[in-house]
Amino acid sequence: LAPLQAGMNTRMGRAIGDPFYAALISFAVGTAGLFVYMLACRADFSSLRHAADIHSGVHWSIWLAGLLGAFYVTATIILTPRLGTALTFSLVVAGQLVMALIMDHFGSFSIPVQPVNWARLAGIVLITAGVVLIRKF
Repeated sequence: LAPLQAGMNTRMGRAIGDPFYAALISFAVGTAGLFVYMLACRADFSSLRHAADIHSGVHWSIWLAGLLGAFYVTATIILTPRLGTALTFSLVVAGQLVMALIMDHFGSFSIPVQPVNWARLAGIVLITAGVVLIRKF
């Protein structure tokens, strides 16, 4: 659904003339939707206090994940009309796989270590080749 979301967010950005406001609207609607869903499911909101508890083991930097999401959504709003949906998302997938390979290699965020090997590198090369083909044709 990510390409669909990018297309919809791009339309919003064009309608209001600013990709950053479009991203803000997207996040506000998403937050409201999650809140309504949690209310409907009678979620236990008391667990939220653990996120702010310095003794919970959640480092302050983990909160930056929200900024990464905002950057991603805003970037797709800006890039989709310039590059097209296929090229934008082939680059997104390639970038995500490169980052995933690095995270696996180092065991980032307590992920089990899976060292980089030739087969995994070949996968990245093939994804990159796909990006080149999409860009060319």
